[in-house]
Amino acid sequence: MGKKNKDFVEKITAMEEDFAQWYTDVVKQAELVEYGQVRGTMIIKPYGYAIWENIKDELDKKFKETGHSNVSFPLFIPESLLQKEKDHVEGFAPEVAWVTHGGDEELAERIAVRPTSEVLFCEYYSKNIHSYRDLPKLYNQWGNVVRWEKTTRPFLRTSEFHWQEGHTAHATSEDAAEETERMLGIYADLVESYLAIPVVQGRKTESEKFAGANYTLTIEALMHDGRALQSGTSHHFGSGFAEAFDITYLDKEGKSQYVHQTSWGLSTRIMGALIMVHGDNRGLVIPPNIAPTQAKIVPIAQHKEGVLDKAYELRDRLKNIVRVDIDPSDKTPGWKFNETEIKGIPVRIELGPKDIEKDQVVLVRRDTGEKEFVALNGVEERLPALLEEVQQNLFNKAKSHLEEKTSVAANMDEFKKTLEENTGFIKAMWCGREECEEKIKEETTATSRCIPFEQEKISDTCVCCGKEAKELVYWAKAY
Repeated sequence: MGKKNKDFVEKITAMEEDFAQWYTDVVKQAELVEYGQVRGTMIIKPYGYAIWENIKDELDKKFKETGHSNVSFPLFIPESLLQKEKDHVEGFAPEVAWVTHGGDEELAERIAVRPTSEVLFCEYYSKNIHSYRDLPKLYNQWGNVVRWEKTTRPFLRTSEFHWQEGHTAHATSEDAAEETERMLGIYADLVESYLAIPVVQGRKTESEKFAGANYTLTIEALMHDGRALQSGTSHHFGSGFAEAFDITYLDKEGKSQYVHQTSWGLSTRIMGALIMVHGDNRGLVIPPNIAPTQAKIVPIAQHKEGVLDKAYELRDRLKNIVRVDIDPSDKTPGWKFNETEIKGIPVRIELGPKDIEKDQVVLVRRDTGEKEFVALNGVEERLPALLEEVQQNLFNKAKSHLEEKTSVAANMDEFKKTLEENTGFIKAMWCGREECEEKIKEETTATSRCIPFEQEKISDTCVCCGKEAKELVYWAKAY
């Protein structure tokens, strides 16, 4: 085995030893990203971008099915425009990257590299919405944004990242509320049905909501180490931005009304969730529905007559049924097996001289490592069914993990003990006061993740202060 091969198969740190290092090792070994030249930036390599493209394509299809159109707004925002909505700009101020020079010339006004595009859309709407007939405006933008993060990690928190941001304008608050819920449902369906990641859906507390929003809805996922990850958010803005930017329309009676807006987004952060929910000590595990390559054919003893021909013949038979690839390189079978495992390819198809003699192939599942011998003429039927089994198993496994890592606490002693012994989601009642929410954060480093739509009453009193409880909240340490 050559040096390159040895470098490739070097040990991945066991997640039980050091989860953060395991994550970094997997990202590197699976060839997802490289670090960029500027701190906190990343170069997304072909395999990493192929996964993101599949996520993007699936979301884009869902957006268009619900009547949304893609648009593209500038990367730059004049400071005066950003300042128009006070709460919004205060929420993003610490993370804004500023352009102060154009060439050798100092600019008369600083320009922000967009951290998000609400103000750009608002300025546009103020000029292009006049009548109720102009509504609703259902827009989505795919692009990059910059937020100057203090601590960074690939996908999870980077200074520049890819995302989509939806921005819509509606005649009524009820229409905007319906849109806010609809888009959260699209995110939940994508993450659960395609990424095989179960989520908790709910509303953010006032202190955790998006800056400038009336309220924020969220999907929260639980990583293998018991930490939560906010995986997609949908915001109801009401008429706050419209009042700041004077976005009005004439209703059917000819009266001037403010529009009601929404915003919603999902970013490459979800790639971090994909790694941390399904990955293991051998590398990535990619759910078939989102995998760039669902099955990889690995020829065994390919130097022997007929092996490569048979492998290509099988590839051609399968390519219109599943996303299939072949590794015809002269690397050893062991190296090829290792690569398919590190990259998380759902099914490996092994085909060698003995298999050809027996008129069969070997199907190896990435999620369980189980091998299955299938007749060559039965692969077209068996492989799609096997991929469905892998997809469902990954979801079921993640769901069981979420349930095992979800606990209940009635008071702070229970809360702290549970967080130490079974790090994960903690369901606890809350009085609704920000002081209690902040105290829990200070004493435990756990934050409120969401007020779930499906409410339970596990006690009558707040987990923190003991006063009358208002609602159930999911709490967790988070990324």
